[in-house]
Amino acid sequence: MKQIKIFSFAIFILFFGCVSQESKKSEWNLSDIPTAEEVGAQVLPDEIVAVEAPFPTTNFVKPQFASDTIVLSLAKDEINTTKIQQTIDNLSVKGGGTIVIPEGEWLTGRIQLKDNINLHISKNAILKFSGEIKDFLPAVFTRYAGVEIMSLGACIYANAANNIALTGKGLLVGPGESPVRDQVICEEPAQLFEATVPVSERVFDGITDPHIFRPMFISPINCTNVYIEEISLENTAFWNIVPIYCDNVIIRGVTVNSVGIPMGDGIDVESSKNVLIEYCTLSCGDDSYTMKAGRGYDGLRVNKPTENVVVRNCLTKTAHGGITCGSETAGMIRNLYVHDCVFLDTRFAIRFKTRRPRGGGGENLYFERIRINSENDVFAWDMLGSHQWVGELADRLPARPVNKLTPKYENIVARDIFVEGSDYFIRARGIPESPIKNLTIEHVDVKCNSVFDVSDMRDALFSNMKIHSTNGNLNILDSKNLRFNNIEFDCTNEPDLNIEGEFSDSIFVESFTNLRDTIFVLAKE
Repeated sequence: MKQIKIFSFAIFILFFGCVSQESKKSEWNLSDIPTAEEVGAQVLPDEIVAVEAPFPTTNFVKPQFASDTIVLSLAKDEINTTKIQQTIDNLSVKGGGTIVIPEGEWLTGRIQLKDNINLHISKNAILKFSGEIKDFLPAVFTRYAGVEIMSLGACIYANAANNIALTGKGLLVGPGESPVRDQVICEEPAQLFEATVPVSERVFDGITDPHIFRPMFISPINCTNVYIEEISLENTAFWNIVPIYCDNVIIRGVTVNSVGIPMGDGIDVESSKNVLIEYCTLSCGDDSYTMKAGRGYDGLRVNKPTENVVVRNCLTKTAHGGITCGSETAGMIRNLYVHDCVFLDTRFAIRFKTRRPRGGGGENLYFERIRINSENDVFAWDMLGSHQWVGELADRLPARPVNKLTPKYENIVARDIFVEGSDYFIRARGIPESPIKNLTIEHVDVKCNSVFDVSDMRDALFSNMKIHSTNGNLNILDSKNLRFNNIEFDCTNEPDLNIEGEFSDSIFVESFTNLRDTIFVLAKE
């Protein structure tokens, strides 16, 4: 192990040509970072403000529907699936319009949206979904955890529809603990068939095959111009809002509560493009805002990225991850811009997941003006996974040959980040044959227990930071060309730079300040 203690001699500032701390201070203001009261569904504006992003985006506008409006007359003592579906089908054929679920509590099975339909859930309306498998049949085309199958689909489902909406201040209540969730006897579709099996033969409906896969709550697939606004969701059986293979999706002002529900993700964008998520409030049993793009060979076959996604002015109250990329990454996650958000009570705030056999990865990912309080890590990369899911591929060494299932994460920028509390500031496990590349994190004020623990990273800049920490150590394994610039420490212990691995090289530490002591400077080539 190479352990290099940062030199505590102020004279080295001149020797290495470092300028004063005052001249290197960045121009950013904590007051620019929103608080929880300034984001989320509670402050949803009427209009959609034009999007500005580091990549080209579409012009997001509210959809228009025909003037026809039908207020449904529903039965309180029976399931209303047929009445709701027939009304949707008939109105869509006539050119579309708005269908209103009135005030009251109503039971239904799976609903399928069709072209030019706005399903409006009135204030004080509660639409409850059956938990019986028969109410989600026949099986429909869907994607479960990144693999295409024929199964239960979603409580509110659509396939190849254009100009659809789900709006209103009402509440949707999912099946929760019921046969559609509890009868599942396999979580991984790919364990049940070879990748070469046609999708039409991957039928899991509890009848043709004894297996089923949980229905998502809302999942349009192969749709264009999707609009979801203001509704509240609770008691889902699986992921909540999941656009799959969609183009031009707007999700705004939504409130989700799936706390305590395993795999209860909030919003999962799967292989979709041109997506705006704004002013949402999520409390989740798993990750909250998540980007996915298919898994392994099946995801590579489909080869559809998630791209051009903006998440802004959103709130996470509690979740495993605040914003998460992966772990299904085969089609690539690219052009993601997350800004002016607040992530509270998360295990991981900004999270990047994949696995050796997942393929694809993520690139061109941007994060700005985010307030965080995280139980574990602020920035977390886990590219190896666990033996439970990928066996010996979870072992870091030996490095494997690069192939089409080797994922990557590169070109990532995060700035203007305020962390109220966390365990680790940065903890990253890259892949030896596919290191994390081209990373910039700057303008950060963080309170944490530990600072930095990374393996397999290349070409990274960490700049203009104030770090308040118990343990100031920077642990680096097999990483190259990392630069630390203008870092102010307020640490209980004297910061140490611990470098291990034969591939570690070109670690530059310039202008460190320990606010409790003196200035530390090291340049290692």
